[in-house]
Amino acid sequence: MPEYKLQRFRGGWAVALYEGGKRLSRRQLGARDAAGASAEFARVVADATRPVDPDLRTIWNAYVADREGRRIAQNMTWSGAAVLPFFGDLKPQDVTQKLCRAYAALRRKAKRGSAAQQVRYEASGRPVPVGVSDSTIRTELNQLRTALLWAESVGLIVKAPAIEMPGAGQAQDRHLTREEFDRLLAAAETPHLRLYLLLAISTAGRNAALLELTWDRVDFDRGLVFLGPRHILRPQKGRATVPMTSALRAALSNAHAYRRTDRVIEWAGEPVRSVRTALAGATRRADLSKVTPHMIRHSAAVWMAEAGRPMGEVAAFLGHSDDIITQRVYARFSPSYLRGSAQALEVGGPRANLKR
Repeated sequence: MPEYKLQRFRGGWAVALYEGGKRLSRRQLGARDAAGASAEFARVVADATRPVDPDLRTIWNAYVADREGRRIAQNMTWSGAAVLPFFGDLKPQDVTQKLCRAYAALRRKAKRGSAAQQVRYEASGRPVPVGVSDSTIRTELNQLRTALLWAESVGLIVKAPAIEMPGAGQAQDRHLTREEFDRLLAAAETPHLRLYLLLAISTAGRNAALLELTWDRVDFDRGLVFLGPRHILRPQKGRATVPMTSALRAALSNAHAYRRTDRVIEWAGEPVRSVRTALAGATRRADLSKVTPHMIRHSAAVWMAEAGRPMGEVAAFLGHSDDIITQRVYARFSPSYLRGSAQALEVGGPRANLKR
């Protein structure tokens, strides 16, 4: 099998191709130092070994490898179980609007949940839920589009095809009142769910940030929770640094005393991957309609707005890069929202009694 090697050559560097111990070719590199030569060597080898006309499975896996260590790579490893059996063997030029619609139709008829969850349903005699939501289908197709656009940007393919996705739909506007949240908290039967709920409402953190939170990012001395890494200069999306409330400090202190892993949200000595099942059970016991992790984050933002907190402060708590989105979504919950403008439209009083 051919092998590429980086070699010193004529006072500089070269990339040589060997097979069976015999040199087949050698190419002078432009770089003059070791670091530059190493980087140029990597580019040359990547260009030489790049698959010709790769299929979508190759592109998907290459993108996941390029994003190794990021949450998107983990998410695409899971969603690939649905996307790749349908699209994997196709070439980019094979992707059409009709094909995307066929994928969406197939997913709307598919069984929901992981294979393990489906086995548990079947073992219990309950029917496995059917019908993947349009939001899930949209996420899967958007990941495919992202991988294809990346492949185009790095020269793996010439042109990324258009990917048709289901509409985004209407955003859920419902939020929990304080009384509803108290009922939900009281209905939480396990310590990990109770801690999760307190952490979620007290930090307005995203679900992923809460489940990935480690104890080294809980600063009891300063009373702070770092939802993102402590020492990065550029904050991650939705991962702010927020102060602890009194209730959260008490809950965290208790959980810290009995911790068995480095994760804040743990159960039976293992990090918790999802709270959806436990949350669904608490929701039923609290006699509430469907409650999601995002709804708790949304509720926290509404409560801050209802308390009259400045939108810039609410945006900082949510981890938004600016308060434009925050203003658009949450300003209407503020007690001062449009009050000045409404006062300018007051009628009655002395002006109303003027003769025409």
